[in-house]
Amino acid sequence: MKRRPILSAMLFAAVIATPAATPMLAQQQDDGFDRFFNRLDKNSDGSVAKNELPANAQKNFGRIDTDGDGVASRNEMKVVYERLQNARKRNNDKAGDRDRQPRTPRVPDAVKHLADVKYAGTDNARQTLDLLLPKSRAAEQPPLPVIVFIHGGGWRGGHKNTGLHRVLPFVSTGDYAGVSVGYRLTNEAQWPEQIYDCKAAIRWVRANAKQYNLDPERIAVWGSSAGGHLVAMLGTSGDVEHLEGKLGPHAGVSSRVACVVDWFGPADFTKMGKSKAIDHNAPNAPEALLLGGPIPQQLDKAKDASPQTYVSKDDPPFLIMHGDKDPIVPYQQSVGLDQALDAVGVDSALVTVKGAGHGFGGEAVKTLVETFLAKHLLGKDSEAIKDTAIDSTRPRRE
Repeated sequence: MKRRPILSAMLFAAVIATPAATPMLAQQQDDGFDRFFNRLDKNSDGSVAKNELPANAQKNFGRIDTDGDGVASRNEMKVVYERLQNARKRNNDKAGDRDRQPRTPRVPDAVKHLADVKYAGTDNARQTLDLLLPKSRAAEQPPLPVIVFIHGGGWRGGHKNTGLHRVLPFVSTGDYAGVSVGYRLTNEAQWPEQIYDCKAAIRWVRANAKQYNLDPERIAVWGSSAGGHLVAMLGTSGDVEHLEGKLGPHAGVSSRVACVVDWFGPADFTKMGKSKAIDHNAPNAPEALLLGGPIPQQLDKAKDASPQTYVSKDDPPFLIMHGDKDPIVPYQQSVGLDQALDAVGVDSALVTVKGAGHGFGGEAVKTLVETFLAKHLLGKDSEAIKDTAIDSTRPRRE
């Protein structure tokens, strides 16, 4: 009996690894067991023969065919299907647990940490932000510029604690304040609620600038993956009224930002297509959960949720960074956004991280972000960052 979970894992891995696996799994969500079974029953004889299974699963056929009659009946395949569903649920639950509560970094004594600040006037824990301030900053000193980080996670996972790791080194210099923003995920809200949350958070920062000695005109936004999408949207939709929302006590305060650091964020949902790891047009794709249906069936909403839709000449400077081997968000998404910004005269630089997947690191990456933020938030004299390619020396998955 103890061998069954191992069998399930081996078979499921073999099924998932085949070329037909991604659409098959997408169909399961819509059509359940019948579609799963019919997909495998290629000759439609009401059972699944060994040679109808994916090649890597055939070696386990004897464990599926429990009555030894040479074929897997519907009942025998139903057991496999249910184990697959349960295994996927367990994996999703584990991933969700990791996403909800990543480790909070140790905040040094020189930094003040205000956690779980409510920016939307609600008791929703997702509609909160963390504010980091250098303690040594005197009230009479010039107001601090602010770096706001928005986390990734496919709009269905992630947590604002991850943003603290990003902004803390900048705050520790004494030159910046830092903010990490939480927002509602797709298990409780669909587009455009996510951008409503992010804009409400920016309005909170601007409205409370005087209290915390912040500069309301020097707010940068930085995000990765889904967070990259949201910060790009903040950058291009500062003049788009229908995306402002009415959340929080500061309606009417501007949500514009001074500059954007976009790490491999989707920019045009209508052109996502299939990446190496995801069919973005599938019914169970992250984009479908965000939009309320598959992209092909939600084209108007997909366009509305695309930062590239709103590019205009008054957008702030962009630093766009993307690995050219990204298996999740196609590299061409960043190419298209950079080209659109260039076309209207916006200061935009696309940095290609050679060989990097969905995440990257290294000194070259760190230096470019530091240089970009110092130029646009601190006014430091430096050459404009141009389109370039660098190596990723410390791969990191976002």
